[in-house]
Amino acid sequence: MKRTLVEMVMTPRPVIVSPDTPFKEIVDVLLRNRISGVPVVDRSGRVMGVVSDADLALKEAELEAGSEVHVFDTPKRRRERRKSRGTRAAELMSTPAVSVSPRRTVDEAAALMRTRRIRRLPVTEPMTGRLVGMVSRTDLLRQYLRADEEITAEIEGEVLRRTLATDPRRFGVQVHDGVVRIRGQVERRSLVGGVIKALEQVEGVIAVDAQLSYEVDDRLVPTPPTYW
Repeated sequence: MKRTLVEMVMTPRPVIVSPDTPFKEIVDVLLRNRISGVPVVDRSGRVMGVVSDADLALKEAELEAGSEVHVFDTPKRRRERRKSRGTRAAELMSTPAVSVSPRRTVDEAAALMRTRRIRRLPVTEPMTGRLVGMVSRTDLLRQYLRADEEITAEIEGEVLRRTLATDPRRFGVQVHDGVVRIRGQVERRSLVGGVIKALEQVEGVIAVDAQLSYEVDDRLVPTPPTYW
């Protein structure tokens, strides 16, 4: 089955800053390039961390909150206070940087973003740690631009014929704007859920409308005979 890799959708040669880049210049980089975060890269090209607009906004938040230190501040709160006093990228960045390999799938990248609650990922070579690109949530949406005809061909040739080992001619498959409509009959009722799940995993599919009947309801458990 087709799987789009991160390297296919990432932005190569992204904007970067050095550990010594000052606060004001980082703000200018974000605004001028219309981005929400920028990787901090050392001289060898390795990613040290990422400075986001949220990191920079801590300075304004601390001005509003005041500089009073509280005994019961959490470790996270203390880190935010230190970061709010930063003047250069090395002091402002979030570290360690969460990154992804260019050969991971967009689904894996999306899961990582969701788990870590971030909007962008530096793309780094696993062996060297060197930056090769940046990928954002918006970049990951490109898989949904896949042509309906291409999705149909994969469903009939890969999902139905190979994965489910069934004749595609037993089904009517239509794809419009990424929505799959499938009609037909399977051998057993327990197969219906598996067919729908397999279709949902096809890249570019937005939703599945399945009207599938079955020959045998194998979910019915026969009642054992009663002996008197």
